[in-house]
Amino acid sequence: MTVASICVRDEDGAVVPLPVARWFGAVDAVDRRVLATVDGPVLDVGCGPGRHVVALSERGVPALGIDITGSALDVARRRGASVMERSVFDRVPAAGRWTSVLLLDGNIGIGGEPAALLRRVRELLRSGGTAMVEVEPRWNRAPARLVRFELGSVVGPWFRLSYVTVDEIEGLARATGFRCTQRWHDGSRSFAALRREENAA
Repeated sequence: MTVASICVRDEDGAVVPLPVARWFGAVDAVDRRVLATVDGPVLDVGCGPGRHVVALSERGVPALGIDITGSALDVARRRGASVMERSVFDRVPAAGRWTSVLLLDGNIGIGGEPAALLRRVRELLRSGGTAMVEVEPRWNRAPARLVRFELGSVVGPWFRLSYVTVDEIEGLARATGFRCTQRWHDGSRSFAALRREENAA
């Protein structure tokens, strides 16, 4: 299957302009610089075809990916990634013991409720753990929409996708039991490191 046969489509049938080719490729220089800052064990939420899990494993960093799109996970397994077909809101192995959780490639918007997702991620992290989040540029304030992956003739389940901008992440972090310790830009992409706060309500 070629990358050209893979897309994300919304409920109206329109193709959502997301960087699918990057997701299904190998890690690039920006990915490598982000991954160099995380400590294991690492949980990659919404891992898709597993490029981050593979790259971490090649460095000897324990990593597990979870996703609900079985066809993308098939690609991940063929790459040798350790992955599970699982929603982050279901039972996740080693809950409360992960050192790092990845929400890259816009996965902060999985489910359409970023605050609920971050609260769940906080439950999965150990004390002092970090969520590494990729955020949108400040001008991308697109509304949440219902989308699914289409891999040739194979379609994935519908899921709601929303967006969090670089200007919104600090307030969202505070509201969900995190402290934003760093925000940065690398090329056209933006990231934030969120540390799990112990005194959160």
